[in-house]
Amino acid sequence: MRKIVLVDNGSLRPQATLNLRRLAHSLSQATGEAVEAASLLHSYKIPAEKLDGHKAVSLGPLAERYAAEGVTELLVLSFFFGPSQALTGYLPERLAEVQAKYPQLSVKVALPLVDSQATVDLRLAQLLADNVRERMSGLLVEKDSRPTVVLVDHGSPIPEVTAVRNYLAGQLSVLLADEASCVTFASMERRDGEAYRFNEPLLEDLLVSPALAHSDVILSMLFLSPGRHAGEGGDIAEMCEQAKSRSPGLSVTTTRLVGENDAIVDILTTRLQQALAGDQLLLELPPSSGT
Repeated sequence: MRKIVLVDNGSLRPQATLNLRRLAHSLSQATGEAVEAASLLHSYKIPAEKLDGHKAVSLGPLAERYAAEGVTELLVLSFFFGPSQALTGYLPERLAEVQAKYPQLSVKVALPLVDSQATVDLRLAQLLADNVRERMSGLLVEKDSRPTVVLVDHGSPIPEVTAVRNYLAGQLSVLLADEASCVTFASMERRDGEAYRFNEPLLEDLLVSPALAHSDVILSMLFLSPGRHAGEGGDIAEMCEQAKSRSPGLSVTTTRLVGENDAIVDILTTRLQQALAGDQLLLELPPSSGT
């Protein structure tokens, strides 16, 4: 018996869990496969009354419950842009604990949303471009003045994750070549120390740089769901307000988030099909017992 779970990192904001559930439902409808939603961390702390009466569950306890019910294969769909530590470190460690109790359980973890080693796939970059164009249509930009587009993500201690962001920025630059004056990238935050300089530039520094003074800027939001950082009242919204107060001629508009665009379901469908075929996986944890 197999179970399929769409998994994100988790958030204390109810909107993130509700969006994950919405996408899991859309994916179920698109594929005919039953897909559940769960987070690695945090979301289980949200009161049930803020989640339509249904409390969020973390992947670890959910996997244990499934295994106790006789599930022998767990297929994890990664709702992550790249190979974050949550996927490559925490997730296999936590599921190995479950397998220690239920050795018949096998685990397959699908590739994240971006696989820069595979044949070029422009779908996520096209989704980002469409999100940007939605905001362009609402800007009163003079015909000879095109906006600057900044692809912004959280920032990561893992170079491979930041490389995914930069890879997408390159694709986005090509797609918006005739519509934007420039496409660049930034991190919301970074860890201290030279070892993490690859996250530069920081968004708060870029927005107040002389190069962007008196510019129309569209932030292309490389975030999956609303949370503490992205969305209404998040850290990025606060950074934008601070930047505009320091640079009065600056105009900053943010796009909707990646996971708020239903086009993401098409990419998730591909990842699910690849994982079901078993030929393209991020991780595979085989059962330790044939029982």
